[in-house]
Formats: sequence, structure tokens, C-alpha cells
Amino acid sequence: MLFDPQSQSVSTFQRRAYGTVGLALLVGFYLLAGLLGHEPWRGDDARHFGPVYSMLRGEGLLFPLIGGQPFTDYPPLYYWCATSFAFLFGAVFDAPGGARLASAFFTALTVWWVARAAEHLHGRPARTPAALLTLGSLGLVLPAHETQPLLALMAMVALVLEGISRIPLRPVGGGLQAGLGCALAFLAGGLTGLILTVPLFLVAMMLSTECRNARASSALIAGLALATTLTVLWPLALHLTMPDVLVNWLRLGWRQIGARGLELSSLPRFIELLGWFLWPLWPIALWALWRNRGQLVLLRWMLPLASALIALLLQLVSNNHSPPAALPLLPAVALLAAGGLSSLRRGAANAFDWFAAMTFGVFAILVWLAWSAQVFAWPPGLARYVAKTAPSFVHTDAPWQAVIGAGICLFWLVLAWRLPKSQGRASANWAMGMTMLWCLAVTLLMPWFDHTRTYQPMMAEIRHTLTPYQKECVASTELTSPVRSMLDYYVGIRPVFVADGTTPCRVLLIHVEGKDAEPVSLQGWEPIGDFHRGGGKQYEAFHLYLRSDGD
Repeated sequence: MLFDPQSQSVSTFQRRAYGTVGLALLVGFYLLAGLLGHEPWRGDDARHFGPVYSMLRGEGLLFPLIGGQPFTDYPPLYYWCATSFAFLFGAVFDAPGGARLASAFFTALTVWWVARAAEHLHGRPARTPAALLTLGSLGLVLPAHETQPLLALMAMVALVLEGISRIPLRPVGGGLQAGLGCALAFLAGGLTGLILTVPLFLVAMMLSTECRNARASSALIAGLALATTLTVLWPLALHLTMPDVLVNWLRLGWRQIGARGLELSSLPRFIELLGWFLWPLWPIALWALWRNRGQLVLLRWMLPLASALIALLLQLVSNNHSPPAALPLLPAVALLAAGGLSSLRRGAANAFDWFAAMTFGVFAILVWLAWSAQVFAWPPGLARYVAKTAPSFVHTDAPWQAVIGAGICLFWLVLAWRLPKSQGRASANWAMGMTMLWCLAVTLLMPWFDHTRTYQPMMAEIRHTLTPYQKECVASTELTSPVRSMLDYYVGIRPVFVADGTTPCRVLLIHVEGKDAEPVSLQGWEPIGDFHRGGGKQYEAFHLYLRSDGD
């Protein structure tokens, strides 16, 4: 018998099973490497741990707080999940590490929902490439390993896209799923979450050929009804307990969306951000749209295209050019790219595959050079930069790092060499290369990153200096939210802000950054401590003063 259908079915099942296991392992290595084992880092990681720490102490369970003050950037969905992970796993990983598990959780959900949406829209062959392309986006790697609430909003956008993509085959389930995703998007991103998701219902209902029927329209309307019902629950609870906070949050939300409006002068910077953040997805997505330009009324193209355009327009109008702000754009672009990957010409697919191998090979060499500059002070120029940004850094465990790093590179080379030739080889090669590069950077450069970006040593010095003044209130000028978060976590103080240049407190804390980070002479105040971290543009300092007439 030359052909056995049963044996072919078993072989196909085994390939799919191995592929699923391999993809799960790849996602696991990508998400967990560098997530645990370090203190909160300067920036978003420190900022967004503040509400988690407050919730762990039983404060701000309904509305996020930092140091006892309302934190209006995001609603509580991400912080609830991060607090739950920190409570469950904090004893094993410490509270910051446990909180970061929420980032891995929402990133994994995004990959899963994007893959399922790609299967509904483009067929089963697009499922794995969609997951790999999402995972391989350059802009995802750093936010996915920090305490970052926008990951929750990104995941909910993916949930809505997957729900609406199910409408043609399973209208009721798809509509209710999309409605749930819309409500959770509001709980993750506030008004921004509604703007990113609600119009997708209307686009599918009015413009998509597959949804112009009674069953699909009814399912979409039911989804909107569910979204409306669930969306009002949190604002209603907030109104009953903290009405002033709710009003202020809504006002700030509208102001942030259109505060400065579209500025044409910032357009080149915005294009540059998207160019690297969405690489290598956007060239494949543009190719897919061009090749299928006559089929844009179909749900498979209209749905992700509408989501991408809404996210682009919202980011332009809000004039927010920080990299994490582009995260809600990622699911839609990944779906467009997944639909266009199978139509790439052989030459383009081979070029993408070759480019992935060469790119990550070159970046791996650069990571090794950065490690060499820290350990051997070679090359000299890079070594001088390391010494400037981290003057007191001392490298440890270099031999073990070299062995593990070499093993990571060798494992990647073997996998890339043995990867079977297929239409999805390039996306797999890119995702594996991204995972290899991140794991290599974590292995070789994590001590340096942790040294240059953590507040812990400096906060320990501040806490020691303030020991004689534990019963005194501490005044301060304006502090950034990451600093307030770390002062609350490490030192246990919540500074009182100076009003009209006067304060009843005997202790004054001043935080300055960059070239202005020098001690200043204040009349009536005696310096009792100066603390600094970083170097160059990352240099910042804290100055402690005691009221001289109060001794």
C-alpha cells in the first residue's frame, strides 16, 4: 500500500503537537527570561509597581494609588492582576518579580488571541506565523519584561479582534466575547480602551460583507449591550465611594486624548518610532494590503485594518510618542502580516529568512562586545561609555556568564540550521532569533542593567540617613511617580509637597536629574545627606536637608 491515510493523519497530528509544544516553549523562554530576579527599574517598571505595592497593603483596591495619592494614568485591571500574582508568588520571587508575571500573562494572552484570530480570518496555516510575528516584534521585548499596564490593553484589543473574527461562524459566542473584551479594554485603558474597541463593532456591522446579515448584526449588538452593562460597573462603584476621584479621572482622560492635538513637526519622530517598534511586521502588512487591495471589504482585511487605523489616529491625536503607547497597534498589524506571509514571493521569503539570521547574528556579536567592555575593558570606546554611565559597577560571575551565553548562541545556531524549509520558516527564524538575543542580553548584561537602573542601593542609604528622624514628616518639591513609588516601597516615606515655598516639616528631600543634579544651598536648611546614581544623562541625585532652626 503506497498511501495510508491513517498514518498520514497521525503524522500530521504529531507535527502539529510538536509544533504546539515548541511554540509554547519558545513563548515561555521569551517571557520568563529577565522577568524575575531584579529590583524595579527606573521608569515604567518603578512607576507601575507603586499601585501594586499600595494594593498589597490594602490601599487603593478600587482606584490605583502611589504613595497614598491617586494615580490617574490607567484603571485598575492590570494592577489587580499584578497584585494577585505578587500575593501568590511574592514569597518565591519577591513582590516586584511576582507583579511582573502579570506582564508575561497578558503578553501570552495577546499571542494566543492573535493566533486564534488569524486562524479564523486567514485559515489554520496562518495561526503559528501570527503568533511568531507577534512575539518577534522589536517593540514588544522591553515592555513585556517590565511592569507595564498597556500590555493589558493590548491583550484586550486582541480579545475583541478574535471575538469579532468568530462572528461569521459562531455569531453568539463571538459577539459576547468581543463585548467582554470591550468592557475589559475600558478597565485596562479607560476611555482609550473604548475608542480602540467600540468602533470595530460598527465597522464590522456596516462595512464587512460577512457581517451584513441578521445573525451577525444581532450578535454584534448583543456584544455592545454586554460591553455597556459591564463597563458602567467600575465607574458606578467609584462614584459611590470616591466621586471626586472619578470626576478628576474622566477629566484627565479626555484631556490626555486630545490635549495637544496633532503636531506635524512631531510626525517624523512618530514614523521613526513605528518603523522600529513594528519591525518586521509592517513591510509584510503593507504587502498584504497591496496584494489584496480589491478585497478590503472582507472581514479578514477590514477588521485588522480598521483597528490599526484607529490606533494610529488615536496615538497621533494624543501626541504620545513613547514606545509602549504603540502596543495596542501590535495585534492588528500582526494579523495583517500573518495574512500576507503566505503570499510572499519565494525570493522575498528567502530574503526575510536570510535577513533574520544575519540581523540577530550581528546583534549577538554586539552584545558580546558590550559584555567584553564590562569584563575586559575592550573595546576601549565602549568601555569608557560603560565607566561613564556606571562608575561604580563591578562585574561578577563572568566565566559562568560566558559559558551560558555560548550555549545559548550554539543552541540557536543548531535550531536555525535544522529548521525545515517552509513558508513560515522566516517568521520562526525571526522569533527564535529575538528570543536568543533577549536571553543572551539577560545572561551577559543583566548585572549592568540592574546596577544602572535600580534605585535600591540609593534608597537604602536614604533610609539609613533618615533613621534618627523616623517620627519627622518629610517635605519635598515635585517628585516623579517612579520616585514616589520607590520612596514608599524602599524607605517607607510619603513626602508632603511644599506649598507656597513653606512647609511645617523639619526634613526636606530634593530630587534633581542630569546636569542640574548638584547640591544647592538653602537658607535655613542644613544638608544631612547627598545620594546619587547613574552617570551621564542617567545621572540623578537626592539631597536631604534638616531645618537648622529646629535643632
